[in-house]
Amino acid sequence: MSDNFKRELDAARLKHILFKAKLRSFLYGGGTDEAPVRDADVCALGQWINTVALPQFGHLPETQQLDQVHRRVHQVANQLMDLHQAGQSEQALRGLSTITPITDEVLQLINAIEQKVREEAR
Repeated sequence: MSDNFKRELDAARLKHILFKAKLRSFLYGGGTDEAPVRDADVCALGQWINTVALPQFGHLPETQQLDQVHRRVHQVANQLMDLHQAGQSEQALRGLSTITPITDEVLQLINAIEQKVREEAR
């Protein structure tokens, strides 16, 4: 596996962690640009999925799953953001626990893609 590929996957993980931080910031009342949190195609990980993961690793079922799970994360994020904007901040914050297993699945799928590509390179 090339160093470039490893850097790409590490960057994808970081992009996902930054998404979670932006969502938390929004729900705790911090100012953040809503578009990357609301829109799966605008967020940095979504752009990576569309420009790197799907074109290069789209043949892997895990890559297709990553795209689907990533979109689900944004659906839940939108629900939480809508609750917050409707004045139901406490409920939105409690909802963070519902998004955690989905965000964990994103990281698991990135790890699975890395593993599969390593196996293919052997």
